[in-house]
Amino acid sequence: MSASDTSVTTYLELSEDGEGAHKFYEVVVTGLDVSVRYGRIGTGGQLKTTTFASPEKARAAAARKVAEKERKGYAPATPGGRAPRPVTRRATTSAPSTARSGAPVLWRFRTGSAAFGIHVDDERCWVGNQAGDVHALDHDGSVTARYRLPDGVKCLVADDFWIYAGCDDGSVYDLSGKLPFAAWTVAPDVDIFWLDIHEGVLNVSDRDGGLTVIDHEDEFQWSRRGEGSSGWMVRRDAEAIYHGHGAGVTAWETDGSGQRWHTPTRGSVLFGWQENDAVYAGTSSRTVARLAKSNGRRLAEYRCDASVYSCATSPDGEHVFAGDSASSVYCFAADGTRLWKLGTGCGSALSMQYHRERLYLVTTDGSMACVDASPEAIAAAERGTIPTPMDVKVAAALPTRRPALAAQELTAVSEPADGVVVECFRDGDRTRVRVLSEGYEPGWFVQFPRRIREPGARFVVEAVHGAPGGFYRVRGDIRRLL
Repeated sequence: MSASDTSVTTYLELSEDGEGAHKFYEVVVTGLDVSVRYGRIGTGGQLKTTTFASPEKARAAAARKVAEKERKGYAPATPGGRAPRPVTRRATTSAPSTARSGAPVLWRFRTGSAAFGIHVDDERCWVGNQAGDVHALDHDGSVTARYRLPDGVKCLVADDFWIYAGCDDGSVYDLSGKLPFAAWTVAPDVDIFWLDIHEGVLNVSDRDGGLTVIDHEDEFQWSRRGEGSSGWMVRRDAEAIYHGHGAGVTAWETDGSGQRWHTPTRGSVLFGWQENDAVYAGTSSRTVARLAKSNGRRLAEYRCDASVYSCATSPDGEHVFAGDSASSVYCFAADGTRLWKLGTGCGSALSMQYHRERLYLVTTDGSMACVDASPEAIAAAERGTIPTPMDVKVAAALPTRRPALAAQELTAVSEPADGVVVECFRDGDRTRVRVLSEGYEPGWFVQFPRRIREPGARFVVEAVHGAPGGFYRVRGDIRRLL
């Protein structure tokens, strides 16, 4: 049999609870032919075969079919063996604010669905919502990029240059280039609640109060059960992993060898934040607790008037911010003194971040709001003088970026005029990636999207960066080398 006659099979299933869909979709590429079989799981289904002009066109057509199905929620499976992935949508309520004044909101962007994901840096403000939409805006409120991911966005996480979106489909997508890629895929039996990423290592907290750690090669490292359920907080630094759940906050050794400390909280932990020396836990008992990273000692408490959905700090914890279930935001001094409370005007803040005298919120009504948190603006708001927020719109011509699910979807180049060349190769039963360009460590693997790996395939990437664990991380766009 020639190489062009070798069959490549992709098998997907869509399985939902109750009376939902329970279907399969199988694509087989053999030389010039693409055979598609589909139907209800447990039946033979229907079969359709199409012949193309070249093997390359056949593979490209198959990749498009698979990508289309994965965007609709289908996932790779073993025939007949896939159970529905557990997904818990966070149940939130949002009462009207009891604050006497509204916050000075400069601009507001309505995403169309409840939003949990936020990240703000010097260049952009990112928001991800329950519909799977991610938008990037500049600090003046103009939308600069939009992404469509296969499922709801649980959270947005920054790890140095890289921006990641953790989704309900169990994948964590790298948004750092022109096209998003699935960088990790979490085991189907883990009901993801929150994520954090530190130097290329993924940390997952889940519905059962468990904690799972996955390395840069998308390989499971270890997992532990916490003392409570509903792990809505996970934060990590070089020293420990800080896991918040229904029974408080637990600090774990990064290698999983044991607990460093455990501190109970009066209510369930609903959100977490960290600074260099402390972690902050927003709780259902209307408080934010500041705990010492070294030993878990309670350093301060910040009291709100309703359950705390989110919290954040200014650099080094000089000021502490909180968002409650009654559409209010608060600011406290480091010692716990409440400085102000204002209404958001757009629901309760499910996540927040402070950046250069602005407080960015994403809320229950699907808005991203930029609040002027400067002393002058807050003083004016407390007197009843607030600006009229600018309502941000998405430009109709702005393209939507969807995940690249196969190598054939990438831009192809014939010469690596700029960038770094990497190659996929077989290593036992795995396909790994190494750098071919000169000047790099030959024994280091490259963290690379698993879905586009093909043994023998070569790619050109904008840059690779060495990580402390002895591997490379890809930065920027990926192109297929012909």
